[in-house]
Amino acid sequence: MADKAFYAITSEEALKRVQTTVADGLSPDQAAQRLAQNGPNALAQGKKKTLAERFLDQFKDFMIMVLLAAALIAGFVVHEWADAGIILAVVILNAIFGVFQESKAEEAIDALAKMATPNAHVRRGGQILTIPSSELVVGDIVLLEAGDVVPADLRLVESANLQIEESALTGESVPVDKQVEPLTGADIGIGDRTNMAFMNSNITYGRGVGVVVATGMQTEVGRIAGMLNAAHETTTPLQDNLKALGKTLTIMILVIAVIVFGVGVWRGAESVPEMFLTAISLAVAAIPEGLPAIVTIILALGTQKMAKRNALVRKLPAVETLGSTDIIASDKTGTLTQNKMTVEKVYYDGALHDASAGITSANPIMTIMNFANDTQVQDDGKLLGDPTETALVAYGKTQGFDLDAALAKEPRVAEVPFDSERKLMTTIHQLADGSYLVATKGAPDQLLKRVTQLATGDEVAPLTEADQKQILSANKGMATQALRVLGMAYKHLDVLPETIDTNTIEQDLIFAGLVGMIDPERPEAAKAVAEAKAAGIRPMMITGDHQDTAEAIAARLGIIEPGDDAAVITGAELDKQSDAEFEKNVTKYSVYARVAPEHKVRIVNAWQKRGKVVAMTGDGVNDAPALKAADIGIGMGITGTEVSKGASDMVLADDNFSTIVIAVEEGRKVFSNIQKSIQYLLSANLGEVLTLFMMTMLGWDLLAPVHILWINLVTDTFPAIALGVEPTEPGIMKQKPRGRASNFFTGGVGPAVIWQGLLEGALTLGVYFIAITWPVHSSYAAIHADALTMAYATLGLIQLFHAFNVKSVHQSLFTVGAFRNKAFNWAILVSGLLLAVTILVPGFNGLFHVTTLDLFQWAIVLGAGVAIIVIVEIVKFVLRATKKR
Repeated sequence: MADKAFYAITSEEALKRVQTTVADGLSPDQAAQRLAQNGPNALAQGKKKTLAERFLDQFKDFMIMVLLAAALIAGFVVHEWADAGIILAVVILNAIFGVFQESKAEEAIDALAKMATPNAHVRRGGQILTIPSSELVVGDIVLLEAGDVVPADLRLVESANLQIEESALTGESVPVDKQVEPLTGADIGIGDRTNMAFMNSNITYGRGVGVVVATGMQTEVGRIAGMLNAAHETTTPLQDNLKALGKTLTIMILVIAVIVFGVGVWRGAESVPEMFLTAISLAVAAIPEGLPAIVTIILALGTQKMAKRNALVRKLPAVETLGSTDIIASDKTGTLTQNKMTVEKVYYDGALHDASAGITSANPIMTIMNFANDTQVQDDGKLLGDPTETALVAYGKTQGFDLDAALAKEPRVAEVPFDSERKLMTTIHQLADGSYLVATKGAPDQLLKRVTQLATGDEVAPLTEADQKQILSANKGMATQALRVLGMAYKHLDVLPETIDTNTIEQDLIFAGLVGMIDPERPEAAKAVAEAKAAGIRPMMITGDHQDTAEAIAARLGIIEPGDDAAVITGAELDKQSDAEFEKNVTKYSVYARVAPEHKVRIVNAWQKRGKVVAMTGDGVNDAPALKAADIGIGMGITGTEVSKGASDMVLADDNFSTIVIAVEEGRKVFSNIQKSIQYLLSANLGEVLTLFMMTMLGWDLLAPVHILWINLVTDTFPAIALGVEPTEPGIMKQKPRGRASNFFTGGVGPAVIWQGLLEGALTLGVYFIAITWPVHSSYAAIHADALTMAYATLGLIQLFHAFNVKSVHQSLFTVGAFRNKAFNWAILVSGLLLAVTILVPGFNGLFHVTTLDLFQWAIVLGAGVAIIVIVEIVKFVLRATKKR
């Protein structure tokens, strides 16, 4: 029979199990022996890839493998070493750029890491020592006080008003009251294990003593780290699309090469070896060797823009992934909310008031919330203590209450400390006339049991049953809004009783009012949620907090409609559903409360099985497994734990949820611009393939390899990169997400590539046909030399003119703006000049096997270039008109 969990046994049994005592702790020899046996109290670090491993990883992409094969064929089979060299240079530069970007992002992430390993106060051999937490072992006795970080998983053996903030582990923003009694019940969740203290949580109030029951990877935090190591790495939609594109291109190119080879051999015009080389040359010409580099450059430019807006991208494909996101599953605490308790409602004089309405510092409720309070005001003005109490003091500051001055006049002389059973706290202050003020705050239901009078304005009257019902109604109203409500009461004493306790002090109190607090939503979060919904993205909240709190915040943010209970589910309810049932029902839920890390991964997986692209935001250790499982994990740079940042694809340096919406827009623009570049490159390459294919079929003189090489170099690279920085098209954030099923050829791009590529080839062949039909020379050699030169010039210029067409798949060139993109304008100009140099500048003619053209011939070439714009504009107009009808 397995041992019971530590939370299910008494503290005495826990001490006996780990063979230690509270009075003495472990001896130094015992501690050293256990440390040597079990290792340090630290999380196992994932093995970082070396620079060489990162570099080699860049070559695992299918398109890169195709290009490497093309380079080998170009060099060793066709003996076009220049082609092979350029392809290899592009591939290597692409790999170097990818490694550089990843390393740069890692450095930025590392710069955010400021958490040092905390020390621990332990009792060993009867003495209290301060040691690094990494040296803790099971059985050590740890002393805890406010401000400490819990150094390992502990079973508490003493608790004096101990409160621990565990949001990084459980997602619950309110500190947990701790006690030492064993817990009964099966499978008690982490957030409800009130007799345990967990590694990396924070002591906010009181003090305690605990015995170490787990260290390192055996702790709850370590268990999550282990889940991360076992998590499956997902590929991004961009990686899937590029892989699919590479396979498609390979098949098409092989088919074309086989057809050319077969037809050529059948015609018998050339020998089998010659036709084999021709077919291979055609295949090499069809490969868009600049595509991986261009995609990398576009992504890198996107990362630079996002970095300026505080979004640090760790992996290049993550830039685009947000653009295809269907679901944003967000943690609540610290991500959608401020992770800071704030006063929102104040009830006094029989009415409920917004905190923003203001309250005079003379109001008794203001004095009580500040006096019955253990918050410490540091020299720099920062408040240290329980988040609920610091919220009261912070609110007092905003209302002009000077706590230091008030305490100087009316100092605290006695107190009845907070107790989790009676749920009250009282302080006693001496007034200037020698009398005493009793200030009590606590749970409204417990406080009302001790109240006999009611303060209304300057009057005090007996508390009636109607008054009590009204107060309880106000309390319930605030509670249903997920506010944490505290009651305030007071009384005056002429002399202090000999015994200061709840029976002598906390009786016959005067009720002053109620204060409602909440961890409020971030100011910009509601707008970000609305923008996400407008973009067709479904925002969801996943939190370890209570259901009522989660539902209220979600309704305030617009994630769900107020009162939509059916959209809310708890972790316990989720456990009752099988994976198949949950996958079927997952569309019903938008809010998940009281969930564990396993639940978050399950939620992400359920949506992914439905073909959705899932983004997960979070800052806690508990978010890390889901961050890694999601298509894109978004960590928080300031409040985020190092575990969550390490599991993320992107980190928000400002922890601002609205930055995600900016990233979504940038991601959509990046994909749109990659589509434009692919449309441009593939239609251009298709035009080249068609030209060479038909020249082979018709027995015409072929364009030389140097022609194709130069056209690819000057017309593919610069315009394609410039298309990658096109401005965002209007309405991009009103479109539905593309989702995982989409690819680079959706949205009309695929058909456009085909018919526009065929059009480029047809126009080029048409110019060649005109040149040989109406020659300006008489000799056969001169005629075909001019025809090849005109075909070469036309093929290059048509591609440059066509670059204007692909600024938008459907919209007119004149709607999107022909010359808005300055980088594009320069790219076209430079590419055009580089093409013209090979024909117009003396000395280049022989090198490129071209002739000098006269004005009539140039007019034909330019006419073909302009024709592609005119024809494409006409087709776009017809398609738009047809769609409208």
